[in-house]
Amino acid sequence: MNKPIRIRWPEDSPSIAQLHALRAGDFVLFSGVVYAARDEAHKRIVELLRKRRKPPIQLRGKIFYYTGPTPAPRGKIIGSCGPTTSSRMDAFTPLLLQHGLIGMIGKGARSRDVRRAIKKYHAVYFITIGGAGAYLSTKIISAKPVAFRDLGPEAMLEMELRDFPLFVAIDAKGSELTS
Repeated sequence: MNKPIRIRWPEDSPSIAQLHALRAGDFVLFSGVVYAARDEAHKRIVELLRKRRKPPIQLRGKIFYYTGPTPAPRGKIIGSCGPTTSSRMDAFTPLLLQHGLIGMIGKGARSRDVRRAIKKYHAVYFITIGGAGAYLSTKIISAKPVAFRDLGPEAMLEMELRDFPLFVAIDAKGSELTS
C-alpha cells in the first residue's frame, strides 16, 4: 500500500483542488469536519430543498459521513461510529451533490445515477472500514448535534475527525475502485 495522503479539511488550501486530485484507490487519513447524516436526515434535507427552503447547514463544500453512532459511553465523545450502507442514501444524493455537497463517506457500491452525479459535480465518494465502529470512534475528537435531534441516533451531527482512515472509492473524474 502506498503512503497515506493526509487531508486537513477545510484548512488546507486549496481544499477542493486537493479532493479533485485524489484517485480511486488512494488511501487517505482525513482530519477535519464532516456531518453525520443518514436516511431520514437526507430525506428531510431533500424535502426542504424541493420546497426551496434552506437546509440546516450550507451544503456547499461539505462532506457527509453515513453513520448513526451509538450513545457515548461515560467519559467518551461518541459511541461506536461505523459506516452504514451508502446505497440507502442513493435516492437523495444527486440533489445534494447538485447543491454543493462535495464528499461522502460510507461503505458499499453506489447506484449508476449517483456515480454519474459524482462525476458531473466533481465530488468524491470515500469508503471506510465496515465493522470497525469502535475503532473509528477513537478518530472522532468532537461531535455535536446540528439538526433533527428528534431522530435520536440519526440526528445530524457536526463531527471533527483526526486521521480518519478512508479509501477513495469514486474520484471526482468518475473513476471507481475495483475489487
